[in-house]
Amino acid sequence: MIKFKHRGSFNNTERFFDKAGKINFRYILGRYAQEGVAALAAATPIDSGATSESWDYEIVISRNQSTIAWTNSNVINGVPIAIILQYGHGTKNGGYVQGRDYINPAIRPVFDKMADDMWREVLNL
Repeated sequence: MIKFKHRGSFNNTERFFDKAGKINFRYILGRYAQEGVAALAAATPIDSGATSESWDYEIVISRNQSTIAWTNSNVINGVPIAIILQYGHGTKNGGYVQGRDYINPAIRPVFDKMADDMWREVLNL
């Protein structure tokens, strides 16, 4: 059997959760989603510029989580160009073009800054 006893009130806890529920996460995520688009566009290898200009984002907020998905709409013959630039690809004559990790280094500073700002937002409640 588990017993739970307490003295005092939960006013501070209730106040904290009330304030936390009023944070506009969509606005904060939108700001960082746009920063991510800019960082990805700047880091994308440029040939024609089509891939670097095709970055966008989607924000999905559900009851238990919030997600930013960065997307790139430059697809040629069913092949997402941003992905083959990142991971490499085979050629028609049997060769291979080595990929270049440009996505992770570009987006990492955005993640770090977003995490710091979100943490500060929670601490300021």
